[in-house]
Amino acid sequence: MDNLKRVIVDFKKLTPEVLKLLVEKYPDGYDDLNIISFKNAQGERIEAVEVTTEDTKYLVKISAKLEKTMANYDEDDYEDFDDDDPEAIPDVDMEGVEGDDDDD
Repeated sequence: MDNLKRVIVDFKKLTPEVLKLLVEKYPDGYDDLNIISFKNAQGERIEAVEVTTEDTKYLVKISAKLEKTMANYDEDDYEDFDDDDPEAIPDVDMEGVEGDDDDD
């Protein structure tokens, strides 16, 4: 068994470092085979994609906002921010986008 720290990341807490890892691991986006489903402590079903660093396994909750942010990723957009700054990732305007199920 690995000794990695496990972290569940919501879009609001996504950092440039984790976003970059996601884009590198899933350059064409993720599909159903990449999605991990589990129940959290409150018994809610969570769907996430996994990325791993040397010491941490991140489970990033999937959402339409995450997909749009990954699709529009440009590393230069984050050069003025620290890798661990969740404020670096702007909220995504999802108006008019179908399939946004963040409210499940």
